Amino acid sequence: MHHQWLLLAACFWVIFMFMVASKFITLTFKDPDGYGAKQEPLILTAVTKVEEVRGPEEKHWPEDFQSPGKAFSGNLIRQHLVHMERLELLRNVCRDTALRNLSHTAVSKFVLDRIFVCDKHKILFCQTPKVGNTQWKKVLIVLNGAFSSIEEIPENIVHDHEKNGLPRLSSFTDAEIKKRLNLYFKFFIVRDPFERLISAFKDKFVHNPRFEPWYRHEIAPGIIRKYRKNRTETRGLQFEDFVRYLGDPNHRWLDVQFGDHIIHWVTYVELCAPCEIPYSVIGHHETLEDDAPYILKAAGIDHLVSYPTIPPGITVYNKTKVERYFSGISKRDIRRLYARFEGDFKLFGYREPDFLLN
Repeated sequence: MHHQWLLLAACFWVIFMFMVASKFITLTFKDPDGYGAKQEPLILTAVTKVEEVRGPEEKHWPEDFQSPGKAFSGNLIRQHLVHMERLELLRNVCRDTALRNLSHTAVSKFVLDRIFVCDKHKILFCQTPKVGNTQWKKVLIVLNGAFSSIEEIPENIVHDHEKNGLPRLSSFTDAEIKKRLNLYFKFFIVRDPFERLISAFKDKFVHNPRFEPWYRHEIAPGIIRKYRKNRTETRGLQFEDFVRYLGDPNHRWLDVQFGDHIIHWVTYVELCAPCEIPYSVIGHHETLEDDAPYILKAAGIDHLVSYPTIPPGITVYNKTKVERYFSGISKRDIRRLYARFEGDFKLFGYREPDFLLN
């Protein structure tokens, strides 16, 4: 009898330890698509009215992240925890009612136009210009089968949306949109908001390497007419003019005139609706060397395609450059600019610039 009681107690102990272990695994390696919490209702404003979008009905997460019995490398675990922390930060800021006007937006056609679809591998990628999006487009073009390798893709094809084979989410029916938002692996990339604005200014109004004349001949004059203080100044658009435009609470009347060209400098919130759409991963430009392989692995496509080689130092945050560009801008104009982009800073863990604190 004594042995029977010992055997029974041992059985209960094994069952108890199994339950504890299962709970630990569930909490540690839960699906990031669910954000670890109940999803908020998703409203496709100006597109359709839908019921609440619930968490994914099927896992779109690689086996390495799903199998409790699999041995994890230290680096993989660290990366996974970093990305889980980013999603947790995003979720907390989204819940902050004080920042609601800066963190929430409607999932409108403007947002859906930014999201590219790879049905073959169930992936959605939200475009955030000036954050290395060209390379991610190349990855998706290869995955969609338009080209067999990234090296084969002509540069002029990447941004030609009639030829690159990348459908936008807005091209689908309401039901198809809802299904993809529910079930697909979803990601986008961010970088320091002010450094991104500098990149946009240089790319569109200074260098203009893709020869897009409308930025200099239509958009720049419109900004200068409204925001340049010295009317006798004859130089082209200056960064100071650009900052005044972006920080103006009434900037939207110019935005309407500029059309979709504003995608290069509007907020990440306006582009991708991160508080409304449950993204699986949010990569950071500053850590792209680690984030790019992680995203490919998390999406289950790392055996099919590689992210293009990243030139050394190109993703590092350049504090000196940012301070130099803002050194000639008044504190009032910088504060107004920060007030508009504060949601981006807070949602994605970027520090308020030191020159704003002095």
